[in-house]
Amino acid sequence: MRLRLLLLLLLAALSGLAGCGGGDEKTESADELDPDTTYSLVLDTSEGSFTIELDQEVAPNTARSLVRLARNGFFNGTKFHRVVPGFVIQGGDPTGTGSGGPGYSTVDVPPSDAAYTEGVVAMAKTQTEAPGTAGSQFFVVTGDDIGLPPEYAIVGRVTDGMTTVKAIDALGVADGPPSKPVVIEKMTVKES
Repeated sequence: MRLRLLLLLLLAALSGLAGCGGGDEKTESADELDPDTTYSLVLDTSEGSFTIELDQEVAPNTARSLVRLARNGFFNGTKFHRVVPGFVIQGGDPTGTGSGGPGYSTVDVPPSDAAYTEGVVAMAKTQTEAPGTAGSQFFVVTGDDIGLPPEYAIVGRVTDGMTTVKAIDALGVADGPPSKPVVIEKMTVKES
């Protein structure tokens, strides 16, 4: 089992290296992010764009993974499969079912005083997974304070385009898919 996990991680790292480079983009190891650089994910969706600034201090493993996945186009064409009005919008599942992921997980245990307030971006996990476990499914909090326990890795915050997030939230009907498909047309990595 350990050998299989090591092989999967090696394959993921190799594919991450192949996706880096070219143009003005910095070439760096797929396993490391520059601690002096701010990384943001820009999501161009069918409802508009929004930007998530990643928090390398609170979730270094998850931030690294999301940057690698975004650079490799993992999220492009995926949908927000769960929209709960006034609670969360959730995406990042390549199957669109709520059970898919990248084939591996990371762990960044959130601080005990973690608060899931409007604009916070955290990682979805199952009830049986350990606190801070993350794959590729993320959620953006749309309520003032949704009162979740500190079990979900906090990966960042929406810094631009909260109106787009609210427009997606307005398409929610109960706890499930939105009233019309909302597609992440493209997710790109911005460095500053």
